[in-house]
Amino acid sequence: MSITRRELLRRASWLGVFTALPATACSGSDGTGGEDLPVYAFDGTPGPETMFEHGVASGDPLADAVILWTRVSTGSSDPQEVFFEMATDAAFENRVAAGFFATDAERDFTVKMDVDGLEPGTTYYYRFKAVGRTSAVGRTRTAPAGSVDRLRFGVVSCSSYPHGYFHGYRELAGRLDLDVILHLGDYIYEFPTLTYGNVRPSEPETEILSLDDYRTRYKQYRRDADLQAIHHQFPMIAIWDDHESTDNSYKDGANNHQPDEGDWTERKRISAQVYSEYMPIRDQPDGRIFRSFKYGELVDLIMLDTRIWGRDAQIEDMMSPELASPSRQLLGGDQEMWFVDQLKSSRAKWRIVGQQIMVGQFNILGAPFNTDAWDGYSASRDRFFATLSDNQIDNVVVLTGDFHTTWGMDLSTDPNDTAVYDPATGSGSLAVEFVTPGITSPGIDDELAMNVIDLVRAENPHVKTVDLTKRGILILDITPARVQGAWFHAADVTDPDNRTLTFAGAQSVADGANHLVEDAAAAPAPTKFPPGAPT
Repeated sequence: MSITRRELLRRASWLGVFTALPATACSGSDGTGGEDLPVYAFDGTPGPETMFEHGVASGDPLADAVILWTRVSTGSSDPQEVFFEMATDAAFENRVAAGFFATDAERDFTVKMDVDGLEPGTTYYYRFKAVGRTSAVGRTRTAPAGSVDRLRFGVVSCSSYPHGYFHGYRELAGRLDLDVILHLGDYIYEFPTLTYGNVRPSEPETEILSLDDYRTRYKQYRRDADLQAIHHQFPMIAIWDDHESTDNSYKDGANNHQPDEGDWTERKRISAQVYSEYMPIRDQPDGRIFRSFKYGELVDLIMLDTRIWGRDAQIEDMMSPELASPSRQLLGGDQEMWFVDQLKSSRAKWRIVGQQIMVGQFNILGAPFNTDAWDGYSASRDRFFATLSDNQIDNVVVLTGDFHTTWGMDLSTDPNDTAVYDPATGSGSLAVEFVTPGITSPGIDDELAMNVIDLVRAENPHVKTVDLTKRGILILDITPARVQGAWFHAADVTDPDNRTLTFAGAQSVADGANHLVEDAAAAPAPTKFPPGAPT
């Protein structure tokens, strides 16, 4: 029995994998993409206007593929068939892929598909249709291949809905020159209403524990207009931190998981399941989220899980000798081996490491301030630094979230030993680290910060930039000659009408230098970029 290409695409849609046709094979005089791709037809009563109330999203771009996501709200518990189409233009006159996806209550009516056969370094537009309704148009971009002159990444973390409005997301959505958004975790927070922020109420009002709880919380976040805006304009590469499960989680438990809240393993499984359902992440068979991406010859992007894959329990005692135990694991043996291999095998100009918690040392009064960070797992950090030193690996830039504050620092084995590290020249620095502030999650109280900031600078000479109070974003501008991180801070995330973000500072690292220097201004944005998705 022969099968038409249309039927083959339709059958493939049940697996969530779609192959794009070459653009020249898809252009038809009727503007629908010709006969090679299916078209959507519906002649019944349209579904609710809120059919696509949770927006659209894309993520995990490769040179030839990207994940597309949406969710349908039909008002029915019956399985639904959802149509998608992708084109090189926002009017969908030059379609390159189309097909159908079956979704049901088992996946909370989410839609997630991996569209391959795309062209590298290319902007595409996509949309979904179901029960006579059409979604907003999304805009995405594949990773480039070969020689690349410049890349720009938006870097975000820590978006607590109760603490305020996502002005940083809206700011980035208006910067159409970006290639991708890197989300370094705490996309949602698990806390009940009024326990952690009181600007906006949480749904549900209780701490999230069950499958329905986690889904409800993601649905609330996904209805936020500013969050939708950033997803509509860019692909996102995301990793989870702790609040996607619960506060200060690790492999075998969490500080915010109590015995009367059920089994931790089950809660961790549920949180990972819903993360997979609601995030445009390319799922791996064993559930791991550490993975890598190639952005041509310019960047190898390495994304880690420093939170729940292999992490041992945190030690709160800052003076405990166990903090330096060689047996303590942060990444877990398998992920650490993978990480080392990624670093050693990379041939890109820059190795960008996206992860959750601060790598650089942060001491106050002679002791590590935050043992939830790499300071609490110093043997893991020593092995990371030894990999760089022993293999003479330069041009490593670490990106960090979690800490709700702004930092730029050199990474050295001992920044307080002048025989090891010179803060003036950067001699002895092995890599650099940029920490992005929270989108809304709070830093340190202004008055307390004034008392702490002098101690931070006095005891941590490798720290080149620090702000402990502001919320905002980081823009990473990458060329073969240098990588710049520029921070922009929000004026007031508690005011829905005050969307102002202002330049707060910039640091850059030159090719081969492994040392941050201050820049007077953020790198100017490119003047030419593909049109945004219609708003």
